[in-house]
Amino acid sequence: MTSSDITAYLNGLDGPLRDIGERTRHVIDSALPDDSGALWHGHPTWSLGDKPGRAPVCLLKASTSYVTFGLWRGQDVADPSGRLVAGARRMASVKLGRADEIDPALFSAWLRHAIALETT
Repeated sequence: MTSSDITAYLNGLDGPLRDIGERTRHVIDSALPDDSGALWHGHPTWSLGDKPGRAPVCLLKASTSYVTFGLWRGQDVADPSGRLVAGARRMASVKLGRADEIDPALFSAWLRHAIALETT
């Protein structure tokens, strides 16, 4: 499973969701090392480990009306915006229903913090 699988996943989404996914993917790909993304459990994930799911950092998961951008250790990530919603275990996420809800600077800051949690 490769980043081309992520492209196929995003291409399979309806127009607005595809746009959200592609824009968020650009932010993620800018923050994480090359080739860190792959399909894992049916949706795009980005990991720092040598295989998908080892040291996972973030994910995208499409629903019928939004795309979830999730961080595996999101509850440990500083979020002065208050946009991250706590989930199971240490995860936290934001549901994106429109492309203008993507804040590249904020999401990049979250990703930098999430990466630091996995590398320190």
